[in-house]
Amino acid sequence: MVSMTHPIPEISLVLHDIRSAHNVGSIFRTADAAGVCHIYISGYTPRPYDGTQPYTTKPERGIIKIALGAQDTVPWTSHETIEDVFEILKKRKIHTVALEQHERSQLYTQYKPTFPMALFLGNEPRGIDDATLAQCDDIIELPMHGSKKSLNVSVAAGIALYALNT
Repeated sequence: MVSMTHPIPEISLVLHDIRSAHNVGSIFRTADAAGVCHIYISGYTPRPYDGTQPYTTKPERGIIKIALGAQDTVPWTSHETIEDVFEILKKRKIHTVALEQHERSQLYTQYKPTFPMALFLGNEPRGIDDATLAQCDDIIELPMHGSKKSLNVSVAAGIALYALNT
C-alpha cells in the first residue's frame, strides 16, 4: 500500500485530435497512476468502450489492451469539439494549460501551476493548433535536445503530470 505524503492537486487532461488508440490507452494508465481526476476527449481522439454497443471497435480494443483497466477507473467524457470542452472548463473555473512548444510557452520546470488545472495534449505530429493555444491560460513545454524535437504524446503527458503533481 502506498501512502501519500502530500495531497494530489486537481488535474484533468484534455485529449484533442490524438490519432493513436495506443497513446490514449497509455495516457489513461498514466492518468490513473498520477491521480488525474478527469479526462476530456474531443475531436477524433479514439474513445474507450462506453458500453452503448454490444461490441467493441478495434480502437476501443487497443485502448483496453494498453490501459489495463484504467479506462474504467479514471472518469472521462466525450465531446464533439474542443470549444465544448473550453465551455465546461470555464464554467468550472479550471485553469487551462497546453503542453506545446510555442513562443508563449515556458519550461515546465519553471512553471508555477494553478489548480484546479486542465492539461491539454494534442495531435502527435502537428501538436495543438494555434486557435486552441490562444484560448489556453498558459503554455508549458518540455526541453528538446535531440534532432526530433518532440516526444511521444503519452510520454510527454507522463513527464508533465508528475512534474505538475509535486
